[in-house]
Amino acid sequence: MRAIMTAMSILLAAGPAVASGGLSCGAKDEAVKLAIESGVTRGMGSPVFDFRGEIEILDNAVAQDLRKMSFDKAHLAQYWLDGEELRLIVYREREADKPHGYVEVMVKTKSGDEGDYIGQYSVTVFDMADATGGEGKTFNFSGRATCLVE
Repeated sequence: MRAIMTAMSILLAAGPAVASGGLSCGAKDEAVKLAIESGVTRGMGSPVFDFRGEIEILDNAVAQDLRKMSFDKAHLAQYWLDGEELRLIVYREREADKPHGYVEVMVKTKSGDEGDYIGQYSVTVFDMADATGGEGKTFNFSGRATCLVE
């Protein structure tokens, strides 16, 4: 009886195996350098872990503190991954001691060959710092994005 209970305990403790993989997305053109990486679990909703990213906006008209930003999981506003699409929305506001401003990155891709996802990125930068008349300035950038999902 003790042997049966021990075997049952071992089997229950092992549980089902859960695999994990990763994703990486990037873009590099005359306007933007973007890199995003994350671990992804294979399960209900494919949750992400260890999410991180960086963006560098090359347009000198954008305020310096909004031109280069890093992201972590707290900045991942929306995420979608299925067999056909990978979509990400990353949003980060500038530091609280300055006028309102933010950078929003949207990546929309569709699956291709061998784990590649190909599509577009769009970046919106909003800045109240140099605003005249209280309207603020908005900058928009877009281009090709590629992602790899393992």
